Amino acid sequence: MMKRLKMLLCAVLLCASTAVSAHRFHAGIADVSFNARTGSTEIVHTYMAHDIDALLANMYGRQFDLTDPDDQDVLRKYVESRFWVQGQDKSRLRVRWVGMTADAERVTVYQEIEQTPLWKASFIHNAILVDFLPDQVNTVNLNEGNAVRTLSFDRNNPDQPTR
Repeated sequence: MMKRLKMLLCAVLLCASTAVSAHRFHAGIADVSFNARTGSTEIVHTYMAHDIDALLANMYGRQFDLTDPDDQDVLRKYVESRFWVQGQDKSRLRVRWVGMTADAERVTVYQEIEQTPLWKASFIHNAILVDFLPDQVNTVNLNEGNAVRTLSFDRNNPDQPTR
């Protein structure tokens, strides 16, 4: 029984490593914008599904079904531990998980900072997937009115000022 379990684990890890090497460019993108109607700052992350699948399989040694609320909760905890927004007073702003969608190509995560305009943010920390994929680059587009600023995050630069 133990030998079968080890063989299964090796097969899962092999599949995960194959999925990770399936493409050369590892990137995530997040759009951050203020919604004047709700008074909240909205955050929408998009990642390649096979990168997220490989990450979770590598971390937990099993396949995940991101339509399952329990498996979504695992991803939520991962994202919340690696993405945050710091306020001008140096404390973390409360980034609330709104939900997520997943299909064969992408995983999209929705978050918001309730009743908080974007200008109250001073730094963003984004280390999603960089602990798993050394060449992962995460781009964050800050949409403020008519101006869009783009920040880039990688293993060596997980923190960027918003101003």
